[in-house]
This record gives sequence, structure tokens and C-alpha cells, in this order.
Amino acid sequence: METRLSWLAVKATAEYERKLEAPAGFQLPPLGGSPLESRVFTSVYYDVPGGSLAAAGITLRRRTERGASVWQLKLPSDDSRLELEAPGPPSGPPEEMLRLLRAHLRHGKLEKVAELRTRRRGELVARRGSTAEVTVDEVAIMDARRVRDEFVEVEIELREGSPKRLDGIADELAEAGATPGAGIPKVFRALGLDGAAPEPESPFEGLRALLRAQLREILAHDPGTRLGRDPESLHDMRVAVRRTRALLRAGGELIATDTTALAERLKALGQVLGDVRDLDVLIDHLSAEAAKLGEPDAAHAKALLRALARERTRRRATLMKTLDSDVYLALLDEFARTVDTLAPAETDATLDDLAAKALKKLRKAVDALPDDPHDDELHHVRKIGKRARYASELAGHDSVVAAAKKLQDVLGDHQDSVVAEERLRTLAAKGTPEQAVAAGRLVERERGRKARARADWAGAWKRVRKAA
Repeated sequence: METRLSWLAVKATAEYERKLEAPAGFQLPPLGGSPLESRVFTSVYYDVPGGSLAAAGITLRRRTERGASVWQLKLPSDDSRLELEAPGPPSGPPEEMLRLLRAHLRHGKLEKVAELRTRRRGELVARRGSTAEVTVDEVAIMDARRVRDEFVEVEIELREGSPKRLDGIADELAEAGATPGAGIPKVFRALGLDGAAPEPESPFEGLRALLRAQLREILAHDPGTRLGRDPESLHDMRVAVRRTRALLRAGGELIATDTTALAERLKALGQVLGDVRDLDVLIDHLSAEAAKLGEPDAAHAKALLRALARERTRRRATLMKTLDSDVYLALLDEFARTVDTLAPAETDATLDDLAAKALKKLRKAVDALPDDPHDDELHHVRKIGKRARYASELAGHDSVVAAAKKLQDVLGDHQDSVVAEERLRTLAAKGTPEQAVAAGRLVERERGRKARARADWAGAWKRVRKAA
């Protein structure tokens, strides 16, 4: 569960946890675990002016316990949170952590936003091969030296094994009187942030809210993308950029403001992110396929794929240069400013109308396909399908979104196989005869993958039509 990062004496931990609320004086039920040492610690939380870190779901704190001081930075991930921890003085976090927060620090210097004092007790509990720390935290929200408020939180944090085992422990705690919590960090409770967004009053405001959410997603995954430990951070950041462009396109009728320049700058950012992400996907896929070839072809294929790894290193260097640039920071400011100052168009169009219009374009594109469409024609349908998906997401048509995502996945597999074959042929032309043979075997596997996608995409499209 832990990794040592080479750039700093930092402990990096992927946190899988469940949070529950409990009444004062709550006692753990018999869980059959071994007692953990009781602890008392103080956590001082920091943010930038305007609360950019909290808005992105990121927490930065300095925790003091028994005279020792550590800085902890928690970053969001798909199904967990990544915690970076390093010793440091009260004057500020390590420079390496600050570099990860560059996009947020453009708002100003870090400032103290909350102080919590926690008394923790609990047990180490084992369930079917997995172990978790189950703790009761009695938390005091401090105002100088005065206790302003108090609450009790029960945490179940996975130490080893499957995150699914946490659910069973949560059920046992619920029977003892704990209730499901909002799953938000303690500091959010101290700041009165519950994560709930007000219901939009109009289609235009609904679009604006979704655009703001995409900016938050970009900022949430910017630090993880810089860190480079979890490829899903890069993926999520790229998706947010793509979704923003799709929403601007799908919701164009609702907006009087010209967003062309913003969309073009986002397109350029998405390209740099995609250059790395596409190689991540390609390398992972081809490495797994190469391992199935058996020796000696597996070894020759692995050697062939090193060229892709070298290309990825170069592409990531370009990405990091982009994220460290003033142009990128200016884009984030432009994004926020544009969303805040968007003017609504004079139209009676509803979100349902926009979704229906996007689906009509998709239906027209599919109907225009020949019996045996060219690879580029299917790729074009995939792009239009993606726009229809995001328009349906804007309208809240969940069943259409799910079906359109499946269509997008099938056609994505098709396009990925086309690209993989092209790259393999290029690599084979520059490799040894033995590597060319291995590449040929991989090409055959990609053709099989493409054939399966071609056989499946029509059924996926039928499910979209049915959902619509």
C-alpha cells in the first residue's frame, strides 16, 4: 500500500477508507480486533485565498504529535485518496509539495484555515484476509485555544487486502449506532463545506454548474498528474478537458458569450495530455499482449516496446513543461473568468432539446455509414457519439449516457486497435527480424480485437437508440 518517492523522503499511501458519524461517547462494538495505541494529535489545515484546494477536494495539513511535525497532502483519486507525508517545520511544507500545488498557488500564499485536535482510539480488525484500522476520532474544532465545536467520526481505513471488506465492517458499526457520513474530510466539516451544490434555476445555470465542475476536476487532478504516480490522475484531467469542450459545443445555443478562444486553448492542453495518456494505454495493452506470446517472441516484443517507453518519457517532459508554464496558469484563470461571466443567450431551448439534437446528429452519422465502414468513418461516429453522450449528461439522461458510453468504449477499442497496428508496423520496420516477427504476431491479435469491436458496435448503437 505504500511507496517511497525518489524526489523526496516522502511516504505515499493510497488510502481506502469509509467514514461514519457517531454520537458522543460512542464505543466500538465487539469486532474481534487487537487494540491500537491511543493517540492525541493536532492538525492545522492550510489553503490558498479563495479556498481552491478545498474546492478541488485536496487537503494540506501539518500534523503535530508528541512534538513531531509532519506535512500531509491528500490528493483525490478514482476510488481512494493518495496521501503524501513528509517531516517539516511549521514554516511551510517541503518545496516538492509546493511544486505539486503550482496551479493552486497562483491564487496566493498558503494560509491557515482550520485547526483540529483529535483523540483517537481503535482496533486493528481482520476480515477474510484483509485488515483495516477501525478508529473512533473525537474531534475538537479549535478557535485559538477555545473549543468552538466538537464531533465524533468513525473511520475504517484499509491496511491490507480488498477495499470491499470495508463494507462489512461498516455494516457492523451501523448496527452499533454509527451512521453513514458524507465521506468528506474532517476539515470540510470544520469549514462548513458539505459538497452539496444548489439545484440550478435554468438550463443555462445547469450548464454553468457543469463547466465549473470540470474546472474543479482539472484542478483536483493537476497535482496527481504532476506527480506521475497514478496514471488515472492524468486520465481524469484529460477527461475533464474533453468534457468541457463537449459541453461548450453541446450547450452553445444557451450561451451568448464567444467561447471559441477558450475551447481552442483547451484543445491544445488536451492534446498534450492525450499524447501521454494514449501512450500509457498503448504500452499497458501491448505489454500485456506481448506477455501472452511466450518465449522468445515475448522478449523480442518487450524490447520493441522500449521505443514507446522512451517516447512517453519525452512526451511527459513536454507535458510537465506545459503545466509549469505561465500560459497554462493563464488558461486556468481564463477558464474561471469565462465561466463566471458567461452571458445567457435569448433562447427557449431546453437541455432536453440539446440532447435530442446531439442524438439526431449521431443517428444521421450512423445511418450514413456503408455496410462495411472504413476505420476513419467509425472513428468519426465515435467522436459524434461522445458529443451526444455529454449532451445527454447535461440533460441528466442517465440511461442514454450509460448506453452512449458503451458505444464509445466499443468504438474506442476499434480505434485503439487501428492505432496499435500502425505503431507496431512502424516499430517493426526499425527493429530486428526477430522483433518484426513478434510485432507481426501482435498485429494479428490487434486485428482480432478490431474484428470483435466491428461485430459489437451495431449492438451497442441499438442500445443507445433504445435508451433514447
